[in-house]
Amino acid sequence: MSYTTILTETRGRVGLVTLNRPQAMNAFNQTMLTELFDALETFDHDENIGAMVVTGNEKAFAAGADIKEMAEASTVEMIRQGRVEKWDRIRGLKKPVLAAVSGWALGGGCELAISCDMIVASETAKFGQPEITIGVIPGAGGTQRLARLLGKYLAMEMVINNRTLSAAEALQFGLANRVVPKEKYLDEAIALAQEIAERAPMAVRMAKDAVNAAFETTLTEGLKAEKRNFYPLFATEDQKEGMKAFIEKRKANWKGK
Repeated sequence: MSYTTILTETRGRVGLVTLNRPQAMNAFNQTMLTELFDALETFDHDENIGAMVVTGNEKAFAAGADIKEMAEASTVEMIRQGRVEKWDRIRGLKKPVLAAVSGWALGGGCELAISCDMIVASETAKFGQPEITIGVIPGAGGTQRLARLLGKYLAMEMVINNRTLSAAEALQFGLANRVVPKEKYLDEAIALAQEIAERAPMAVRMAKDAVNAAFETTLTEGLKAEKRNFYPLFATEDQKEGMKAFIEKRKANWKGK
């Protein structure tokens, strides 16, 4: 498929999506949002892909939404466009998605990063939700995910007072998995995604679903979700192969069945 605002490629069993509007610091317009989620869903349905990575460039992962598209929009127009609803598509992805972040991850860019399952950041990464400075608030999950990830007080400062987190602070507060030099951040993210892609596919999917349940339900409901994901894996060929390989002290040959 041909895209105009993103680039796609495969690296082994990893699907890589690169945001490609450098003239606008990768700000999201309607076309980019649609193409991004179309590409991720295509990789999600590809049996040869086990994990995905989303990245921008060294200067900017993504610097938010394209304000020119929204400046004169009415409430009715925003609702008709379904701009916020588009972001729900990332929650439907079954395979892990990693964000490789360098430079600015602001507004929608920050929301995209924290919608992913893991974040690898370069030392230059900066995370923020500056919507308050233009008279609005985050609309693609920023208020909710940041509060769950960082706690009320830091999330509140970011949302209502434009606090920006450096890469080191993101790591300190648990917003990033690791921080590496700028020249290595993408390779590090792809290497991590490749490790995940080589694991038992069904178990990875079930694990992702179970961990996400911890952020979206009570503990009681989360434990039920874990059980619902645990028991069915004993009906898979990969479970039998994985345990047999462990006993025989050899590498498992996963089939995704």
